[in-house]
Amino acid sequence: MRGKRLAPVLVVVGFLAAFVDPVAASGYQSITEQYIRDLNSMMLAAALPITLLVEGILIYTVWKFRNSDEAKPTKENRRLEITWTVATAVVLLFVGVAAYGVMGQSVVTATGPDAQAAMAEEDSVTVNVEGVQWYWNYEYVDANVSTSSGAGGANAVGDQPLVLPADTKVVIETESADVIHAFHAPELGLKVDALPGQQNYIITNDLEEGTYQLYCAEFCGVGHSEMLGDIEVVDRETYENYVEDPENTTVGDA
Repeated sequence: MRGKRLAPVLVVVGFLAAFVDPVAASGYQSITEQYIRDLNSMMLAAALPITLLVEGILIYTVWKFRNSDEAKPTKENRRLEITWTVATAVVLLFVGVAAYGVMGQSVVTATGPDAQAAMAEEDSVTVNVEGVQWYWNYEYVDANVSTSSGAGGANAVGDQPLVLPADTKVVIETESADVIHAFHAPELGLKVDALPGQQNYIITNDLEEGTYQLYCAEFCGVGHSEMLGDIEVVDRETYENYVEDPENTTVGDA
């Protein structure tokens, strides 16, 4: 009787789990987030029936043999062994191919050649982001303008957000002036390490206008929790005005 009561509960839990991620993923903020969310939804859709099947078999077995006094030896079943081995291989192959299809995208995992090609495109925008204990420096390469995310920044124009144009291919080049940092904007699906003496890259596109939180996602010392910044995604005209005169151009709620 208890087993029959558990069945509807498992169905409801599975149904809710299947819809949690798609609902959260509606309205992507960047092409990068879209790829990551879609992969997550695909993995969830594949994992859910497998989980329900395994848990269902487990519950059934426990219930059926709950009154058994002694365990009996199992009989060899080669067909069953071959079946679950092949099934496991198919699942792993599916996960590997699906993950590689996303991780291989330049807007998710960018290499140096990918970044150079994107920088060479006519309408793309390149920003160098430098992590420093405990603030961010931004250099807008095409405009030859530098700002910082806090008053402690070393550049002339401090306490400014990172401003990016919407619906434009953006290349972010990260590096560190001291220790390991990590550039992380979860709402945009962007994350990459900022390393001393090494350049890493983010390429993204189809950014939605709005204000997004920037974090350092790598513990970098006593001021790590305060190493925050804002990312303002604005229309292209506002972006052009900002890089021409960042001190006197209003972006976001500033």
